[in-house]
Amino acid sequence: MARKKKHDDVNGWLVLDKPVGMTSTQAVARVKRLMNANKAGHAGTLDPLASGLLPIALGEATKTVSYIMDGRKVYRFVVRWGEQTSTDDTEGTVIATSDHRPREEDILDILPEFTGEIMQTPPQFSAIKIEGERAYDMARAGETVALEARPILVHRLLLIDMEDEHTAVFDCECGKGTYVRALARDMGLRLGTRGHVIGLRRLLVGPFGENDMVPMAEIEDLAEQDDLAAPRSVLLSVDTALADLQQLDVHRDAAARLRRGQSVILRGRDAPASADEIAVFSGGDLVAIAEVDKGELVPKRVFNLD
Repeated sequence: MARKKKHDDVNGWLVLDKPVGMTSTQAVARVKRLMNANKAGHAGTLDPLASGLLPIALGEATKTVSYIMDGRKVYRFVVRWGEQTSTDDTEGTVIATSDHRPREEDILDILPEFTGEIMQTPPQFSAIKIEGERAYDMARAGETVALEARPILVHRLLLIDMEDEHTAVFDCECGKGTYVRALARDMGLRLGTRGHVIGLRRLLVGPFGENDMVPMAEIEDLAEQDDLAAPRSVLLSVDTALADLQQLDVHRDAAARLRRGQSVILRGRDAPASADEIAVFSGGDLVAIAEVDKGELVPKRVFNLD
């Protein structure tokens, strides 16, 4: 048998500009291969028909994925009026039509109704689990999927452009669990017509924005240099995901204890009196995510970045 190629401990975040036609899982697998990395995962799935920002965690960065998943997201999406599809995008079949086309002022009038905390029923073709099965697997098998409405948070929803009477371009900043496809569906119904998404691009996830994105083609070009340092040069540090956490610097001895999973007594006037989570550093290196309990720093998650 051929010996398996040894992979490396590669740690960091790649902010990929995912192309249309590629699943998030495929994107992670390709990046993992190009980086020759042991471990990789992503923070927030993008549909194959969507492009844009897909945060990919490598190595120790996978321990910080939840901090990205909970962050705000910004999407730019294009809605085609007059047709509703089974998937609420171009991948599905048309299930309802309307001859009515909304005017710009009509669209602007309803946007406040879709801003703030609202109730949203996810699309039938979604990754939500129902009794252990993905909704999209059940829908593809021909089953009727009954999904309950749930609260979501839309921070802002803006009409950016109307190319013609049939289409409208929107920007949406939203929280976790928001389905842009469902927004298009529901806005269409509210406007007395039907609607589905014909274009979707993600522009921001948590601390990662457009300026951080790296196209897949650029990573592939760097990987062809036969020097693994080249593709890895585009990685951001693991702690980029923890930008919103309070930070604390400790000396080497305390860092060693935390890395062994042991608590550390807090001393000094700058020591936090209490905190749910703190990003702990030593000499500029990320050591742990910890919490303060009764005057002690208790590690919740430790990092091995040597």
